[in-house]
Amino acid sequence: MKIFISGATGFIGSRLALRLADEGNTIHALYRSLAKSEIIRHPNIVLFKGDILVRADLEAAMAGCEQAYHTAAFAKVWDPDPSQIYRLNIEGTMNFISAGITCGVKKFVCTSTAGVFGPSGEKGFVDESSPKPQKYFIDYESSKAILEEILRTLSRSGSYVVIVNPTRVYGPGLLSESNGVTRMIKSYTEGRWHVIPGNGKSVGNYVHVEDVVSGHILAMEKGLSGENYILGGDNISYNDFFKELGSLSGKKQRMMHIPIALMMLLSNTMLLFAKLFGREPLITPPLVKKFVQHWNVSSSKAIAELGYRPRSIGSGLKSTLTWLNDLKSLPR
Repeated sequence: MKIFISGATGFIGSRLALRLADEGNTIHALYRSLAKSEIIRHPNIVLFKGDILVRADLEAAMAGCEQAYHTAAFAKVWDPDPSQIYRLNIEGTMNFISAGITCGVKKFVCTSTAGVFGPSGEKGFVDESSPKPQKYFIDYESSKAILEEILRTLSRSGSYVVIVNPTRVYGPGLLSESNGVTRMIKSYTEGRWHVIPGNGKSVGNYVHVEDVVSGHILAMEKGLSGENYILGGDNISYNDFFKELGSLSGKKQRMMHIPIALMMLLSNTMLLFAKLFGREPLITPPLVKKFVQHWNVSSSKAIAELGYRPRSIGSGLKSTLTWLNDLKSLPR
């Protein structure tokens, strides 16, 4: 089968492209950077240079494809022009859908984020039925929430569009903006990460990238048009996450709990420097506010309806640590 993937040189998209290519499918992959496209060199992957904001590029790449996955997104922490986030995430996706319809694509799976459902609170959890928050912490989540409403409207008009919502994705693959958790794991094992936000009791949901890839494929096979499917893993606090990581890696680093007030001061200072000198901040005040919330998430809908089976945090961290150790042994 011919399958189109946008964002195929990104973290999730590259793993998805290689998995589907290994299964014997012909993958049409859109790319902008020739250097980045090297990570998806495969006999069954056909590369098309282009941009999701250019409709003609998409139509050329999607010609003859029956299915299409949209994993491309603007996921940076900060941009001097926030409107770019909305333009790329909304207009780019609309180009993807429109070009696909023109080319006769039958089914679409679009990657969003579990962040659109907002934080859970200390004792509850969020799922696909949770009411959407009135305000989001970051523009990335806000743009995805707007996009989802448009996609649901399209599904009601006859287009077959399924939405998947990964949580905090980690695991082997491109160490990019979208793979911040793995970069943090790598820094920890190298003795360069010693920070825990606040008291460390805030809970997040972490999911291995190969489970997210499986969830995308299952959503294409079994997902209902217009529906969301949260692709998550285990809910775990920062304190327990680093305890598990230290135990599995055999490198129990000394960790420091950074007061939220200090994190806000540092992030505001970084944001000021970003605005003055254009240097991208490592963290922003909205991100600080986001990551001290509780994000207990349920993937029960994907488990029940798609047959989604995420691995445990322990199993996922083991495979990630093995991959990172293998990276160190490669010739430089």
